[in-house]
Amino acid sequence: MRKPHRLLRGTNYKRSTLLVPISFLLLLLFFFFILAIAPSRPRGGADVRTPAPPRFAYLISGSSGDLPRVRRLLMAIYHPWNCYLVRLDLESERRTFAEFLEREKVIKDFGNVRLVEGVGPVSSKGPTEIAAMLQGIAILLREFKDWNWFVNLSASDYPLLPQDDILHLFSYIPRDYNFIEHTSNIGWREFQRAKPMIVDSALYSSNKTQLHWMKEKRSMPASFKLFVGSSWVVLNRSFLEFCIRGWDSLPRMLLMYFANFLYSSEAYFQTVICNSKYFQNTTINGDLRFILWDNPPKLLPMNLTSRHFDLMAESGAPFAHSFGQDGYQVLDRIDMELLRKGKDRFAPGGWCMGSTLFGRDPCSVYGNYFVLRPTNRSKKLEKLLIRLLDPDSFRSKQCK
Repeated sequence: MRKPHRLLRGTNYKRSTLLVPISFLLLLLFFFFILAIAPSRPRGGADVRTPAPPRFAYLISGSSGDLPRVRRLLMAIYHPWNCYLVRLDLESERRTFAEFLEREKVIKDFGNVRLVEGVGPVSSKGPTEIAAMLQGIAILLREFKDWNWFVNLSASDYPLLPQDDILHLFSYIPRDYNFIEHTSNIGWREFQRAKPMIVDSALYSSNKTQLHWMKEKRSMPASFKLFVGSSWVVLNRSFLEFCIRGWDSLPRMLLMYFANFLYSSEAYFQTVICNSKYFQNTTINGDLRFILWDNPPKLLPMNLTSRHFDLMAESGAPFAHSFGQDGYQVLDRIDMELLRKGKDRFAPGGWCMGSTLFGRDPCSVYGNYFVLRPTNRSKKLEKLLIRLLDPDSFRSKQCK
């Protein structure tokens, strides 16, 4: 049986008096330790934390025979946080792709991939290509909320960086910027694209994509300034809402003008954004693609092969264009060395929680898709973005 507490006397009392300051000092040290490890805040109360990642909306387009490349491209750029829309010309390929989406558990669980139904023929030279792109943007606006940037890709494109690298770097980019290559120095395009008048048979025929040339020529526009550039873009949501749902007549007026314009996908968005007082100061003059041209340039860029691998890897560009139907060798190398991706698997990221032991797919088990694990190669993209956003030059390149 325990004895009742008694008042301490003599030596025991002195020992107790020593315990009080020692306990106080330990408590004080613990308090300062907590302050030391706590995240610091700047003056003014602003919270310094990693910004939330943006959300990308991808439009992937494929023509006849492109199904295997489209499927491979989707798995290479897939991330649960992004959203995706796939457009395939052939009905049979759309059915096969829909079956693939139904079988793929990760895609089915996150529900962030859509397939365009009832598509019509598209001519790459005529206005039906820009019409197909605008349709895709409208579907993405309807189906998915709160995405920040739109990216258009074709079956001949491929990523050079994992999505974690891209999402991480773009977390620090102002969301109102538009990455779009553009110039008003149209040169030879004035006589070969702007002045000729064409009719795209895909506008009125379900199985034809030929262009018909009219004898008459038209003069250069006087009510707006013509801009041209790359058909590959990274555009923000607010600008695309302006183009689709816009309160201004400019996007619709220019769409009618470009109905007779050769390769209108290389000029429509450039002309809209640079003639709009709301968006002309949001342009970054670059398309974020690695593209090589012959010298002198031909109508289409070079097909990229393994001999271009080092140039692609060092470029910092998140995407490359274009790869031919037989470009599997260089794509396999990109998968292995740049994306760390296995065959017929998703490119792994912070959302993949599974083990790679015994050849397992790490993305078969997934967790929080806000967790980003950028690789060391993200520094390549960082250098590219710093160069494009150089304060001494990027303003001077806007809509000139």
